[in-house]
Amino acid sequence: METGSRLAALSLLLLLLSAVFSPCVGQINPAEIDPLLYEEQLLWVSGAQGEVNTYRIPLLTFTPKGSLLAFSEGRKSTASDVGAKFIAMRRSTDKGATWSPTAFIVDDGLKPDGLNLGSVVVDMEVGSVILIYTICFHSYHCHPSSTMMLESRDDGLSWGAPKNLTVQLGVKAFASGPGLGIQKRFEPAKGRLVVCGHGTLEGDGVFCILSDDHGQNWYNGAALKSIPYNQKKKAHDFNPDECQPVELNDGTIVINVRNQNSYHCQCRLVVHSHDGGLSLPVEGLYFDYTLVDPVVAAGALQKDGVMYFTNPSNEQHRINLTLRWSVTDGKTWEGKAVQIWAGPSGYSGITSLEGGSAEDRKYIYVIYEKGHKNYCETVSFAKIHLFGGR
Repeated sequence: METGSRLAALSLLLLLLSAVFSPCVGQINPAEIDPLLYEEQLLWVSGAQGEVNTYRIPLLTFTPKGSLLAFSEGRKSTASDVGAKFIAMRRSTDKGATWSPTAFIVDDGLKPDGLNLGSVVVDMEVGSVILIYTICFHSYHCHPSSTMMLESRDDGLSWGAPKNLTVQLGVKAFASGPGLGIQKRFEPAKGRLVVCGHGTLEGDGVFCILSDDHGQNWYNGAALKSIPYNQKKKAHDFNPDECQPVELNDGTIVINVRNQNSYHCQCRLVVHSHDGGLSLPVEGLYFDYTLVDPVVAAGALQKDGVMYFTNPSNEQHRINLTLRWSVTDGKTWEGKAVQIWAGPSGYSGITSLEGGSAEDRKYIYVIYEKGHKNYCETVSFAKIHLFGGR
């Protein structure tokens, strides 16, 4: 009996130890999520900084070393998508408390066609940050357009020469993002870089480009084309546009998409890839009626098993920037939402630091277009405490 008691006690001890050291310990309890706008500051003010008329298309990411990099288009003389631009960047090494002065890391000169900022993707395996952007996308004066790549290997302190990917991808009109590209963390295709975007309004749809060698070479992946494809659209035609991919823990890529012509609803559409971005089966497409949308680029992020989403939550106007979250991989959304800004608000993006510390698990970071009369008056940075409302 004594031996049996000792074995029972040992089994109980092992059970308790397994619970203590279980990988589930430290995971976010969804019931505890109650986001609070923790702090906010303006990163760019249109017409007030440098030779820039308007700052738009904000991107935000953490680097492998834990710095924050914020990017935007510095539109030199007009708020239009067409025209000469800079790519503006600011850098923070203290998680957004302070920021470097603006650096213009790309200058397209005075070309009337201009560049358009797309996606930023971080390669954790080699420690690089890659920017994908397009030149000559909106103008008919310089077709064909070109997909460009810019890379930093030193935490955003310096950038290599722009690389034209058209030779690898072929002649096509492709505008990535705007937002985050992803590096696959799980199989299939673990380590692959996946950047998704859209085409012209006639030849629109969701398209992904992929790299399996850390951005040295790229090839065309999944495509979900508009209907009718490459033809002039009418109201309520099927016309998927700007998009944001996230990866689930089972390796599935979920892409949240702008519904350009409000096909079927004034809301977002969602598609999935189960093969690492090679295909987007139409059978998995659905419309997310909870995510009402005025036709805009939105932010999405998967963190610790929770999906977060930001957009101007309004069917008609770019106002009311709202944060929502889902504990069911985006299939359903929690009934409570957080209003980040009630007024004019446009494009947005979300990032978080995956450092593994308790502190890093508390926060996500949002960048968005914000104004009082017009959404493109400023670009703002918001730090969100995920449990701050409790």
